[in-house]
Amino acid sequence: MTTPHKSEMRRKQILKAAEKVFAQKGYQESTISDVAREAKVSDATIYEYFPSKEDLLFSIPGEMTRKYTDEVRKFLTYFRGYGEKLRCVIQHYLWFYESHSDYASVAMLILKQNRNFLDKAAYQDVREHAQLILQLIEAGMKSGEFRRDLNPYLIRAMILGTIEHLVIRRVLLGKPERLVPFTDSFWEMISCGINQPKKEKAFTIRFTSEPEEDESKGEQAGEKKKKNTGEKKN
Repeated sequence: MTTPHKSEMRRKQILKAAEKVFAQKGYQESTISDVAREAKVSDATIYEYFPSKEDLLFSIPGEMTRKYTDEVRKFLTYFRGYGEKLRCVIQHYLWFYESHSDYASVAMLILKQNRNFLDKAAYQDVREHAQLILQLIEAGMKSGEFRRDLNPYLIRAMILGTIEHLVIRRVLLGKPERLVPFTDSFWEMISCGINQPKKEKAFTIRFTSEPEEDESKGEQAGEKKKKNTGEKKN
């Protein structure tokens, strides 16, 4: 008799195998038998968990996305400013795709091209992860840390679009080899555009000028003083 724990472990085993097979062979070229061989189970066992190959594909991102969304939310409690929180999310995205190459290939080259995925429950998990970026931007605007005239949806699109571009190049070309080192330069560019400009301190400088003494009057006063002194001596 299969226990719930063992059943869940088997399900994860199949999903991991499917992720690897789809990433390496492509979704269209892969078969359930390919996944079964990789998972070291029978074809029938896979169908016990997943009704079809498409259902197997759409199940890959759900659990993983939920897991890492929960992790990121925990990390964010250690940061104060919304800028630092947003930088943390960006770094986590880059680290995640760098550390999970097979998943990156499936997500960027297969799932993003499949419209049917938009109607699946797993897509809602992916949206929730992306929603976190939007929430941080909006909170930063409300607090005054970020500019209030921003379009938060556009900023999120810029962030995710840049990340996806880097990931796709890495999947297709193998470059850049590392993604995490882009965190600082990427965040610097983003923060320059969204941070509230710091108010410069104003300084007031006052100049006081005294009228110059007329030289001729000075000379006359000196002569008069000498004359008076001379008269006293006599």
